[in-house]
Amino acid sequence: MKKILTYLAFSAVVITSSCSKEDLGETNTDPKAGTITNTDPNFLLTSGELGYANTGYTQLLYQSMAIQGLASTLGYYGNGDKYVNTSGTIGYQARIWNEGYTALSKLDQAIKVGTAQDASKFRNVIQVAKINQIFLFQRIADAYGAVPFSEALMAQAGNVTPKYDSQQAIYTALLTNLQAAITALDPAAGTVTGDTYFSGDVAKWRKAGYSLMLRLAMRLTKVDPATAKTWAERAYTGGVMASNADNMIFKTDGNFDDTRNASTGALLVTDDFQQVRWSQTFINFLKASNDPRISAIAEISAPGAVNNKNSTLVGDNTAAVQVGMPNGYDLGEGATNIARAAGYPGASGTGSDVAALGNYSRPRVAVFIQQNAPIITLSYAETEYLLAEAAFRGWAVGANAATHYASALTASLTGLAQINTAATIADGTAAAFAAAHPLVAGQELKMINEQYWANENATFSFIESWSNWRRSGFPVLTPVNYTGNVTNGTIPRRMIYPQTERTANGTNYLAAVATLTGGDFLTSRVWWDVAN
Repeated sequence: MKKILTYLAFSAVVITSSCSKEDLGETNTDPKAGTITNTDPNFLLTSGELGYANTGYTQLLYQSMAIQGLASTLGYYGNGDKYVNTSGTIGYQARIWNEGYTALSKLDQAIKVGTAQDASKFRNVIQVAKINQIFLFQRIADAYGAVPFSEALMAQAGNVTPKYDSQQAIYTALLTNLQAAITALDPAAGTVTGDTYFSGDVAKWRKAGYSLMLRLAMRLTKVDPATAKTWAERAYTGGVMASNADNMIFKTDGNFDDTRNASTGALLVTDDFQQVRWSQTFINFLKASNDPRISAIAEISAPGAVNNKNSTLVGDNTAAVQVGMPNGYDLGEGATNIARAAGYPGASGTGSDVAALGNYSRPRVAVFIQQNAPIITLSYAETEYLLAEAAFRGWAVGANAATHYASALTASLTGLAQINTAATIADGTAAAFAAAHPLVAGQELKMINEQYWANENATFSFIESWSNWRRSGFPVLTPVNYTGNVTNGTIPRRMIYPQTERTANGTNYLAAVATLTGGDFLTSRVWWDVAN
């Protein structure tokens, strides 16, 4: 990957601008420069996939904290953990947008290069790039609402002020485009060498595509249940993921000199490593049922400040000693000092001793705090939870809700081994846990979506955890009410548009804001986020 990304740093810009004027002559044309006719689109596909998979600080600062998967006493985690905006954190809210459209551009280049060179040879590269684009457009639209879609990626053609399409229009197009891309995949066509997810396995991409279709469909359960049913059933009939072997996992490279190569690698930063912990809400949820995932994902640091900041020193993962950190606290001198939190596991005092935070459960070093930790993008467990809900709603998706739920819960536990073998939970243990915690009549939606939340948190898929929570309303979370918060003590429901849009694309920005009830704020709801 390092070689591929180094190459891309040189070639990607050249592809968009490499057209020499005739009067400059051949002496001014670099024969080694990447062009639309000599660049392998597989390189661009790899870069685009990384741009989607790696969410790093994007989700750690906001979604992980807002959804109470993680907690932190650090100030720049304030937006998600405490709903406080500063000039710095507002800028970070734009990362889903900025990084998303950058990755979309790389994928668009892969499509254009492949089409220009040999659309038949690069047929599967083109379709895989299109499926990745659908992942990205959904993420961006889910985070902000109306966003550039039909006129996006047209800057090279001269359109630098694209209109914003409604989220409803975007979803309609994404579902149709996804079906077309899946159908166009061809096992007999050329091999996809730049695919880090499935190494070009077309059969697995078909399953991933239909599982993505299911995810898209289920977002619409409240705003358009008829359309949701149609596409959910179509996804199931097409063939969704059937086991953890189908999980969509991005393979990162520890040799690539970037702590954000793996999403969890951002926690290698010393302050983050010392002060980011599993939340009290999440750990308590797992402990309430003696969930085997506790020991697989959580540990307590060895005592002392030096040990607490040593990101290579493993801690104690005994389930009984795990303690989650409550959200909404800091290391200041006021009432929200972490030492004043109920059940604070450190010494008495002001809480200024960072070492005491080591007594709260953190993500396990051996499992998560690695530069080359894999990134779970979409999983069989997630798919089965969505099928369980679809079945509960009476839709034709094969097995009943209880069966899909049991399969999902089992896969949630056993799938952790794909992040690192240190997180392995035996098949028998997982099956026994699922059998002991069946779906209960009258609590179906609550149980399914609580476990969906737990699955996404445990795999560091916090953006998806946040989106599904907004859709389903589960789990029922108690917001924090930190002094100076900008949401009136409510959990953020969207990200604020990038500030640059107000000046660079002001007319279209204002038209998009007008579609949001309440305006461009964290508390406004996107189209499918209907009040529970």
